[in-house]
Amino acid sequence: MTQPTTSSATVRGLSRRDFMQLALAAGLAVPTADRLWAQAASAPKRGGFFKMGLGQGATTDVLDPSTFMDFMPGTVCASYANFLTEVDADGNIRPDLAESFEAADGAKTWVFRLRKGVQFHNGRELKPDDVVASIRHHLGPDSKSAVKAQLSAINEVKADGGNVVFTLDAGNADLPYLLSDYHLPILPAKETGAMDWESGIGTGPYTLENWQPGISARLKRNPNYYRDTWFDEVEILSIIDVAARMNGLVTGDLHFADRCDLKTLDLLKRNPNIEIDEVTGFAHATFSMDVTQAPFDNPDVRNALKYAIDRDAILSKIFFGHGIAGNDNPIAPSVKFATNPEPVHKYDPQKARELLKKAGLDGLKVDLSAADTAFAGAVDAALLFKDSAAAAGIDINVIREANDAYWETVWGKKPFIASYFSGRPVQDLQFSLAYTEGAAWNETKWANKRFNELVAAARIELDEGKRAALYAEMQQLVHDDGGTIVLLFINYVSAHAKTVAHGKLATDKELDGTKIASRWWMAE
Repeated sequence: MTQPTTSSATVRGLSRRDFMQLALAAGLAVPTADRLWAQAASAPKRGGFFKMGLGQGATTDVLDPSTFMDFMPGTVCASYANFLTEVDADGNIRPDLAESFEAADGAKTWVFRLRKGVQFHNGRELKPDDVVASIRHHLGPDSKSAVKAQLSAINEVKADGGNVVFTLDAGNADLPYLLSDYHLPILPAKETGAMDWESGIGTGPYTLENWQPGISARLKRNPNYYRDTWFDEVEILSIIDVAARMNGLVTGDLHFADRCDLKTLDLLKRNPNIEIDEVTGFAHATFSMDVTQAPFDNPDVRNALKYAIDRDAILSKIFFGHGIAGNDNPIAPSVKFATNPEPVHKYDPQKARELLKKAGLDGLKVDLSAADTAFAGAVDAALLFKDSAAAAGIDINVIREANDAYWETVWGKKPFIASYFSGRPVQDLQFSLAYTEGAAWNETKWANKRFNELVAAARIELDEGKRAALYAEMQQLVHDDGGTIVLLFINYVSAHAKTVAHGKLATDKELDGTKIASRWWMAE
């Protein structure tokens, strides 16, 4: 973003009335003066203390990016650090700390040329060794990073003059997208060659002043940042209770709140001081089964549960229509090469009974763990699932889990859980992260040999027609055999005070692609 060239500086400190009087005195017509005021008032300008409330965060959070499970620590990190690449508001990949990047040898070799003069908050200049240390942090044999699997094709990453060179086992046309993942900030290297995440130092638009896991983060504008950024200070608060978040916005204690209470959204819309933002992205809510544990190890049982859930009812009653019903394919319709596998898994209790009978069962009783930190309304959605499944002879015992530490004590540990994925802008990212065998976020522990072969083949296939066919088969396999019930693709619904403003919102992740602190500004 460049420094604005509009007349915004001349209207700072002026009321709209004063501005209009001056404009009319200068001979401008009222519509023209109105338009100029709107442009000047909404143009980015420096200053202000921005406070946001997020329905995410836990006391167990740490700023080691390999451990990020939700967007509270991820958004904090994205406020004080940068990435090699970033996804823009139109879903395109572009350089960030990299000045440019190019591929060679069938996309097996990638060269990233770094920007010159970028400084960490302690004054040290960014070097290629910092990039090498930051990427290797996720690749070691002892790494438990969420992105280890999606980076597994990297054979070597090394510094070469002012460049960073990636050598892959096989070509991957999507590597620049992979490196934009919010787990992959570029942080300083220690003398040992390891990445220093403990200091909270980055190259980003803000310096981290205070961090209290599960409570808040406080940041101040970095005066040496290589791009424009607008707020003087930012505070990011973890406020899990949705009513408390909305109340903070209404009372003026917050400028922004994510994951709005959809039940009271119409009431919030009537507030003249608040504006609602709604973006259709890649995020999806799920109920996920551990396919290594009975009875979920039987694909007929898995599919019985997929037919026993009334997604339309959940979309209508819990999300009030703010989304698109799922079909057990985690790839959003807007992602390139997306398909809608057949048969569509719609609510059919009779079909569910037939599948249970095929599995040798007259009925089924299972526990389902849920907490609203998984996604807003998860517990109520689980209770609706219980009601719809009863018609299929399935007894679902809903266990209401604690919000705090849900991702550490429930996710990946209990066999049937409510979950959530922000989704990814390309299929390889989503599949490598959560569906390939051994992937850190493969919460269902699904292992399908054919699927794994297809993921590897699609990465190196440059013919788009053939690549589309490979991805279509992958989506069909997940739909038919996987342990993930995709309830729906969720619209990101957030609200902000009209005292702050923004440009076109990103759709790749919530919170304006987690870059809200650097992309928004005070409107007055």
